[in-house]
Amino acid sequence: MSAEIICVGTELLLGDILNGNAQYLAQQLAQLGIPHYHQTVVGDNPERIKQVIEIAISRANILIFTGGLGPTPDDLTCETIADFFGAPLVEDAAIIEDISQKFAHRGRVMTPSNRKQALIPQGADILPNPSGTAPGIIWKPRPDITILTFPGVPSEMRRMWEETAVPFLKSQGWGQEIIYSRSLRFWGIGESALAEKVSDYFNLPNPTVAPYAGKGEVRLRVSAKANSSVAAEALIAPVEQQIKEIAGLDFYGVDNDTLASVVGQLLRTSGETLAVAESCTGGTLGQMLTEISGSSDYFWGGVISYDNSVKVGLLGVKPEDLAEFGAVSDTVAEQMAIGVKTRLATTWGLSITGIAGPTGGSETKPVGLVYIGLAGPNDEVKSFKYQFGTMRDRSFIRHLSACTALDLLRRRLLTS
Repeated sequence: MSAEIICVGTELLLGDILNGNAQYLAQQLAQLGIPHYHQTVVGDNPERIKQVIEIAISRANILIFTGGLGPTPDDLTCETIADFFGAPLVEDAAIIEDISQKFAHRGRVMTPSNRKQALIPQGADILPNPSGTAPGIIWKPRPDITILTFPGVPSEMRRMWEETAVPFLKSQGWGQEIIYSRSLRFWGIGESALAEKVSDYFNLPNPTVAPYAGKGEVRLRVSAKANSSVAAEALIAPVEQQIKEIAGLDFYGVDNDTLASVVGQLLRTSGETLAVAESCTGGTLGQMLTEISGSSDYFWGGVISYDNSVKVGLLGVKPEDLAEFGAVSDTVAEQMAIGVKTRLATTWGLSITGIAGPTGGSETKPVGLVYIGLAGPNDEVKSFKYQFGTMRDRSFIRHLSACTALDLLRRRLLTS
């Protein structure tokens, strides 16, 4: 027994609209414990929609459609489903009345094209749309197949799902178990290296463990199926703890944690403060820190020292060191960190200087070369050199630089 999500709309195939409906429905199915193995996106074409249905009914029992329920000629979902199963379309008077009232409430008159939205397969039940004019259907064209249709408008689809679809599915015996997931987050280790360390966990039946990588970090999703979230969490907890112990400092948080939020909590707990000096990241690091509500408790500010005159005038970087070593160097990174820490009178100073590209690199200092400086209590100062690669674009190098700087401070705070 499984479900398949089918999203209808040529605009999705063209990339004009982000398919957030599929993500939402996938998450909802997991919460209901309904297995879900396939998703399909298909354009507004009857023959191709029928091909998708043919495949879907061979591998799923619940078909969930979004899109194609509007009044225009290219809205073909309902009539195509009916045609596939050989059912006539019938006009539902209750839908006509509902649409008419909604138009009247807005001071408008229902157009003839909207009558199309009242045509549903014979034998189907209405899936009400409280917000819009496009209702969906709940239909069992065969004893082993259940079809639910929703409009493509996310707010309408979500309300219809929560108010009608979920109670219906539960009444049919689905949703007796849930699939609960925990996302473990890591920085400073590659996906393959982490996978080797925790490979024994990939074969567990319940909970399951799967790796994901993106934007410089690695995640492990630990998912458990159980009768309740409490029972699922109990299954996940020992596996999560064992993985944390194996990963050590490479593990930094769970679920919605970010490096900035974790560093912020560490600073708040210790009563310490931070200031930053940025060159190539142009404020990215400060933005990450200030995205956290309450960050003014520990983050006092920063300097975007893009030009060398700012490095000298505000941060106290020595002109002779800039001339000898260049702005992208360990010496300058350390002086930037010390300078911003001193100027803002904070416990910690964090600096970034580098070449984000795509221009500005040289044979000795290629694009992607970044130095990070960290200044702390008792005149502590240290620099770290990274080569983030010439094949990465400018925004990604800046992102990696800011996150790595936060990670360096995180590790230092945990070991102090």
